[in-house]
Amino acid sequence: MRAIRQTEWGGTETMELVETETPAPVFGEVLVKVVAAGVNPVDVHTRRGVAYNRVLDLPFVNGWDVAGVVEEVGYGTTRFQAGDRVLGMPWFPRAAGAYAEYVTAPARHFARMPDELSFTEAAALPLAGLTAWQMLTEVAHVQPGQRVLVAGAAGGVGHLAVQIAKALGAHVIGTARAAKHAFLAGLGADETVDYTTTDVSAAVRDVDVVIQMFGGRPGLEALACLRPGGILVSGQAAWTPGLYERAAELGVRARGYLVDPDAAGLEALTGLVRQGRLDVHVDEEFPLARAAEAHRLIARGRTTGKIVLDVAGPA
Repeated sequence: MRAIRQTEWGGTETMELVETETPAPVFGEVLVKVVAAGVNPVDVHTRRGVAYNRVLDLPFVNGWDVAGVVEEVGYGTTRFQAGDRVLGMPWFPRAAGAYAEYVTAPARHFARMPDELSFTEAAALPLAGLTAWQMLTEVAHVQPGQRVLVAGAAGGVGHLAVQIAKALGAHVIGTARAAKHAFLAGLGADETVDYTTTDVSAAVRDVDVVIQMFGGRPGLEALACLRPGGILVSGQAAWTPGLYERAAELGVRARGYLVDPDAAGLEALTGLVRQGRLDVHVDEEFPLARAAEAHRLIARGRTTGKIVLDVAGPA
């Protein structure tokens, strides 16, 4: 099979298209023929060899977002059969090898694809969607009528978090550049704030929940947006020194978070898709051989929605 492999950590020059052996499923696993693979910021950090992900070894095939077709099922697997269309985020944070024509993983790392999504859209959903879903429902426990601030609301996680929070009955405020405000309004955001021209911590107050995907100073400043007892859920807490101490000083809560493979969460997300309450926006699609270009684009931090690799198409 074709795959994008690295034999060293570093820049995009470490990513090479190679022919490698197709994996085989063991008990409880499925072999999925990958049609499309999502690209996420974590892929960029991992390619560079960021220290937190020490569970990975070289040679390494990047990627966790998968949409494809079940090719073979391992012994004892009853959840799927050959020919089923599936999407998933297998093995995270261990290696899944999604930038390849085939992956194997436990059947419960996948869910059935809804007919309402193309393979490209389905590949964009799992990691970002599960991150947003788990942050909002399992950590923040968002309730109807609560005020939720989504930082970076036009990005991969953000644009899904806006829609999920709305589906949960929340009043949603999203931060983004002014050019993206119409996009957020179309997703259902009740208010939008241009973080490039406005001090968000001064303009937004008394929210119940902050979904924060940026570390450092923005994460600390976002704490001031919370009402007493409110909660900030951060995907970058490890890169926000003093977050928990500052939260305690302000009488609010902060929680760090890392997404888990979750079939039930995937099924909840695909349920929202089927109900017409969740749209997946793909900003751009690249063929597998141009994965390095996709990494360079997403590293700029200006993506609206998601970037996807067309794995099944021509090189």
